Amino acid sequence: MQTLPSWPYPNLVAHRGAGTLAPENTLAAMRVGASFGYKMVEFDAKLSQDQVAILLHDTDLERTTNGRGNAADHPYAALSTLDAGLWLAPAFRGEPIPTLEAVARYTVANNIACNIEIKPTPGLEAVTGTAIARQALHDWREAAVPPLLSSFSLTALEAAKQEAPSLPRGWITKTLDENWRQTLAQLGCVSIHLHHALLTKALVNDIHNAGFRVAVWTVNDPARAAELLRWGVDSVITDALDLIHAA
Repeated sequence: MQTLPSWPYPNLVAHRGAGTLAPENTLAAMRVGASFGYKMVEFDAKLSQDQVAILLHDTDLERTTNGRGNAADHPYAALSTLDAGLWLAPAFRGEPIPTLEAVARYTVANNIACNIEIKPTPGLEAVTGTAIARQALHDWREAAVPPLLSSFSLTALEAAKQEAPSLPRGWITKTLDENWRQTLAQLGCVSIHLHHALLTKALVNDIHNAGFRVAVWTVNDPARAAELLRWGVDSVITDALDLIHAA
């Protein structure tokens, strides 16, 4: 069995800030997540047209804002005027798309650990990986726990590795082929992030024996979360902050 890398992260992680309880990828979501006792948040980061790092899951703006088109086609000055909260509930009217810098200030000040998913606009994988890693290294320099950088994009993770090799990285994947160990090793990852339906206790053991940590998404059933934690899963990412309670 390989020695497992350091894992200074909680075993429960709030998906996109607060799961379904607040508008995803906003500072409002971070505050709601904290109100439920969660000490770690996962969120998505990409670049505006002028390469400002922002929080947004989708390539386009329509689902979670009142904007139109792709975020990467707009400068941050335009994106900052959009409403990213009203789509969920009137109580969140006027909530803006936050910058990565603003989220860093909030989470560092409140001792909240972060999983930054690098979510590049297609075609901008390398530049996004580089930019997000560079900013994370700077903005979390005083954090008690370093941010965990993760991505589906191998190109983005490789770029992040080159830019900020000291920051921990995790590979997110929907499938697990026979080369997963080599992929993780080549990217210098500390963890693999899998959909919980792929997990068995034996697979958790195999991943740990190979020297990697295991994070799972997106687990909204308390019984399933408890089972995965019993199996030794290192972190469970959830939308159901009101059902799955942080210690």
